[in-house]
Amino acid sequence: MIPTIPTATYRVQLREGFDFARLEAQLDYIAGLGASHLYLSPIFQATEGSTHGYDITDPTQVDRTLGGKEGFQRLAAAAKARNLGIILDIVPNHTAFTPQNPWLNDVLRHGRASDYARHFDIDWHAGPLVLPFLAEPFEKMLTDGAFRVADGQWWVGDMALPLAPGTDRTDDLRTLHDAQNWRLVHYEMERDSITHRRFFNVTGLIGMRVEDPRVFDDTHALILSMVRDGQVQGLRVDHIDGLADPADYLTRLSEALPETPIWVEKILVGDETLPAGWQTVGTTGYEAGRLIARMLTPENGLRQLDDAWREATGIDVAFHDALARAKSEILDNELAAERRQLVQLATTASSGSALAEAGPESLREAVTALLIATPRYRTYVDSRGTSDDDRRLIADIADQAAQGLRSDAALRMLAAMWMNPNTWEEHAFVTRLQQVSGALLAKAQEDTAGFRWTRYLPANEVGAEPDEASVTGVDATRIMAGRRSSDMVLTSSHDTKRSEDSRMRMVAISHLPQAFGTLYQAALSLPEAEAVRPRWRWYVLQSALGLYGAEDAAGRLAAHMEKAMREAKLTSFWTAPDTTAEDAASAFGAAVLAAWEQDAPDALGALLARGQALMMAQLLFKAVMPGFPDIYRGTEDLFLALTDPDNRRPVDFTALAGLPGSDGIGGRKADWTRRLLSLRQEHSEFLREAACEVRIDKDGVDLIRELDGRRLVARISYAATPANSGSDVVLDWSSADGCQVRLSLQQMEGAGH
Repeated sequence: MIPTIPTATYRVQLREGFDFARLEAQLDYIAGLGASHLYLSPIFQATEGSTHGYDITDPTQVDRTLGGKEGFQRLAAAAKARNLGIILDIVPNHTAFTPQNPWLNDVLRHGRASDYARHFDIDWHAGPLVLPFLAEPFEKMLTDGAFRVADGQWWVGDMALPLAPGTDRTDDLRTLHDAQNWRLVHYEMERDSITHRRFFNVTGLIGMRVEDPRVFDDTHALILSMVRDGQVQGLRVDHIDGLADPADYLTRLSEALPETPIWVEKILVGDETLPAGWQTVGTTGYEAGRLIARMLTPENGLRQLDDAWREATGIDVAFHDALARAKSEILDNELAAERRQLVQLATTASSGSALAEAGPESLREAVTALLIATPRYRTYVDSRGTSDDDRRLIADIADQAAQGLRSDAALRMLAAMWMNPNTWEEHAFVTRLQQVSGALLAKAQEDTAGFRWTRYLPANEVGAEPDEASVTGVDATRIMAGRRSSDMVLTSSHDTKRSEDSRMRMVAISHLPQAFGTLYQAALSLPEAEAVRPRWRWYVLQSALGLYGAEDAAGRLAAHMEKAMREAKLTSFWTAPDTTAEDAASAFGAAVLAAWEQDAPDALGALLARGQALMMAQLLFKAVMPGFPDIYRGTEDLFLALTDPDNRRPVDFTALAGLPGSDGIGGRKADWTRRLLSLRQEHSEFLREAACEVRIDKDGVDLIRELDGRRLVARISYAATPANSGSDVVLDWSSADGCQVRLSLQQMEGAGH
């Protein structure tokens, strides 16, 4: 019988040549590693050439490129024969905004009369569905003869759009275009003129209205069938905060599948916890990875780094201020369409209000201020009301947002509406406000401020807070007490900005800030440094440390710097890249790596040695802290990578299988992974129930689990300690710089078995 809650999951990235058949060939290896469940990236039909599967075109079909329904059935049967469960990553929030999407194609043809018009989050009151697919303005392309009509389709290059029935009787293309349920426009119009809800600012993904029972049924029919047929044993819900009503969605899903564990991809900010009543067994674990990194970051070293960074770069703003600025810029640019829609909804909802008579600019100002002041991804006001926690949060947001406004009347009116929506129009405004606030925080923090505020990159991570990079033992113990045994512990994924091992190399700079300072000063002497702004020198050096020794490190660092600088949106943008600055940063990174390869300085060796110790401690804490470990494929080996697509590079399973017993950090990680997962199986009840205490001091970190007289102690010591030959030591390893990582299982005197 496959357990309901995993011992450990093994996260697999499908696509790009890795399909069901290739995964099936690795099941013996994965089962032998000690994982109890496969955890699969989305398997449903996606756009042609999709590299990740989140751009689903048909949720009722298994992707043919992966092996189709039959291939998945074979995989499920093979997994079951090895006592491996399967957890599916599902994507209820959106599908692909493309004519390849059969439901959307029907909407393009029939408009609001389509059977699928209700499935998509489209503002039909704004007119025909806007398609920002054109490389140039419509009129220019029309004049240039870029459009043609054939076989009931409107063709733009190799893209075909369906024509509304009976409209192709005219030869005048402009008249024909005006008769459609859609409007083709220049791609730059996506900034503020789209008429569909999208995923963050990704216009190519359209929101689904799963709050509608029929839409839920249609989008989940295959998922429910797979679970009920015993092929799938758990679900991971992608981007839960994008849904109109997350609580209602989880209730409907859990009622349809009452015995099936459901995890949610949810970023918890600060001390935020999952809302009460959500039908989920836990999160996918970003907050756990954040906690481990904070436990391993000494506060004193972080302060020294902060001083050095500010002196080196001239950056003197607090992260909160950098984030607020990024939010404002994102609302002016990447999410301008979403703000415009919110102002329209606010205008309708506030009509006749006794609290304020607000014009469009006042409402725009109020919406902007409320969104910028929202510190979490969102609140969860719905048809069931507003929780006390959300009431307090909204009141705090309103007070913060009102500061500096000449008049806060419109803002207070919208805040009152947010806290207690009464009419349908007010609910519509609040629902969309909550969806947009999450998109704004993600784009402004993870994808903008996180690339600008470059002090300490291990804390610039999905689910992390750059200005809360360390933690006390007391606070870590409190956080551990709130975790459930069914929560995932994630340290690497397809979404993390740095892989777990690259992150730990960077954490090492908080242990040895002088060593990092030595590397930085040496890097400044390289000729390539002169053309790079100080903030990017600091960033490049940390990233080079994270990739040093990896295959094609210089090329991968260059690709990463292109992405990092465009995401930062300071001088380079995806729509207007500053290739001179990007090339300079890449050349500097390549020069740093080359210098280290030619003559590795002692400071580099010290950081690499400390990084190895931190990698092993991270693995140890991940395996024994409350929750269960999620192993991203390939991370049982040394896994050095930066943000996607670098962290989705293919892995060599043959090499992975041969790792245990081999020399080096990869062999040690693989050996410990097997032994720790075996320990989790052997002591599953203890690890489910035991209390957890964390002790942090200048000499190291202890994670202690205790239950009924039995004690497990996981420790990293930052200096060599006397050897312990007692029988309670399960794992013991020392790094080249004298750090010791150890796991012991103790039976306290007089305790029962």
